[in-house]
Amino acid sequence: MRYILLFFAVLSLSLTSCRKDFETVASNGKLKFSKDTVYLDTVFTNTSTSTYTLKVYNKSSDDIHIPSIAFQRGDNSKYRMMVDGMRGRDNKGKYFENVEILAKDSLYIFIEATAGIEEADPTDFLYTDKILFDSGSNQQDVDLVTLIQDAYFIYPQRTQNPDGTFTYEGLPLSETNPKLTSFPLDESDPVNGNELHFNNTKPYVIYGFPTVPNNKVLEIDAGARVHFHDQSGIIVANDASIHVNGTPSTTAALENEVIFEGDRLEPGFAEVPGQWFSIILTDGSTDNRFKNLTIKNSTVGLFIQNNDGTTVEIENTQIYNSSVAGILARTGKINGKNIVINKAGQYALACTLGGNYNFNHCTFANYWSGGSRSTPAVIISNTLNDGQTAPVNLDNATFTNSIIYGTNSIEVGLVKDSNTSITFNFDINYCLIRFSDLNNQFTGPMYDFVKNPASKNNIVSNFQTLNDPKFKDAQKNNLRVLLASSVIGKGNNALIIPKDADDRDRTSPPDLGAYQHLNE
Repeated sequence: MRYILLFFAVLSLSLTSCRKDFETVASNGKLKFSKDTVYLDTVFTNTSTSTYTLKVYNKSSDDIHIPSIAFQRGDNSKYRMMVDGMRGRDNKGKYFENVEILAKDSLYIFIEATAGIEEADPTDFLYTDKILFDSGSNQQDVDLVTLIQDAYFIYPQRTQNPDGTFTYEGLPLSETNPKLTSFPLDESDPVNGNELHFNNTKPYVIYGFPTVPNNKVLEIDAGARVHFHDQSGIIVANDASIHVNGTPSTTAALENEVIFEGDRLEPGFAEVPGQWFSIILTDGSTDNRFKNLTIKNSTVGLFIQNNDGTTVEIENTQIYNSSVAGILARTGKINGKNIVINKAGQYALACTLGGNYNFNHCTFANYWSGGSRSTPAVIISNTLNDGQTAPVNLDNATFTNSIIYGTNSIEVGLVKDSNTSITFNFDINYCLIRFSDLNNQFTGPMYDFVKNPASKNNIVSNFQTLNDPKFKDAQKNNLRVLLASSVIGKGNNALIIPKDADDRDRTSPPDLGAYQHLNE
């Protein structure tokens, strides 16, 4: 046994004597980098960027150390970095000394920035710096570039408590639903001015749930851009209104469109669902209008709850990438023209708990790619089927000159309460509908619009290749139809809307859906 122990002791000594881990030479200016310039994309003023990565390579056969890694702007830089898990001198992420890299090895640098618009170059709004590796003749550098965008920031006021915590300004939505709190938009905010008038001079960034107060109107100008932080939205209260006043655009930049989306401006977030919550029209909101609006990447694009006797007017509006629903209405009243909805985790359009709805020249599609979907693109019901909420009359749900389509076999769902005294009035005519009932589960006169489609001038797609609408690129939310589409010239001329969602003239008889066909 003692010979075995002696053997391992000698082996350990010999291995230790050969180690060179702590014998490094200074960098000689021949480092290699994964990028010459790190672009940290666009952020709003004083908002932190995402974390970006730079890789530094030691291609030599020597273990080296880099005498210093620092920003050209020094400790005043608005950038910060972590080098191989270290935060550097004083834990500030600004300066590092004698950073080692083994031969033929590499290290990671993680970079972030938080800069104000006043610190950017006033000619191009770029905030720049350099990471300097070493000094003197051996110095190498990597450029850092961030575009800073100015904005109006709307968020709840807060008051610091004696114990250091904060109390945030808030208003309960109602006595029966205190879970979601909000704060009122201010007509004379000391920083933003009139918060009930969103202009197009610079973007708006929303934190929390600003509320349009009772008897007030939120006016949003053509070309306005509104960005929502995580789990934020806008609430339109009882007797309050929202008017979105977009107009047709002439370029792909949608310069006159109003756009609602999240506040993450990096390209990787451009099509990510669920980045913010919703525009909520609460019970009793009134005279709401949406025109030439794009809503992207929300949980629910529009949440409409039992608006008063007035009808929500929605025209030339696109809603994409909703993690739950594009439009979710409960006892709503909607008049929709040239609406386009695609890619929702559950429903493109949900008309639930009764109400009164008219949709003409709309395209309700669902090419959701975020996982499996068992729900139809469009659901119409006079109940919630939750065992608690009483059913409500569906006075009307009319769909004309429209497309209801998607990747599921059944893309229209009808849910009628068993109480026969509760009305369930709907009419789907002059529409293309995806409805493949191979097992004959849906029977009775209620389904005559798909079982006997000629009676309603409908076109039914039983298979993906039969009566295909031939969308330009549904996965990229381009639901314009091509020359081979089955919807061309199949609309009701008596109900034609002269201009399509792109402000192009419609032919007579019109195509189904929100768009006049492309000549492709």
